[in-house]
Amino acid sequence: MKLLITIVQDQDVPGLLEILMENGFSATKLASTGGFLRVGNTTLLIGVDNNKVEGALALIKKTCKKREQNDIVPMIPFGRGSMIPRMDKVTVGGAIVFIVNVERFEKI
Repeated sequence: MKLLITIVQDQDVPGLLEILMENGFSATKLASTGGFLRVGNTTLLIGVDNNKVEGALALIKKTCKKREQNDIVPMIPFGRGSMIPRMDKVTVGGAIVFIVNVERFEKI
């Protein structure tokens, strides 16, 4: 058995949970905060039999697409003047998946 520790953007979670449930996977949802953009994301803990890992990964890839969004980056002034922010495009979305071996699993 494997544990898929899956980190996705909040906006991808409803669709991902729906498609996982439709395909017989269960997940535990944890709220988390990303370090890069400091925005909310969600960590899903998904227990998967070894022979179903690739199927779960395919569903995650299908649902969690990468996209670009604007991020405000402040420009730090040197000398006189005011601080003027600039907009940078950053790629967000997709998923980070850690696949961990599970030594023992019990459902009580």
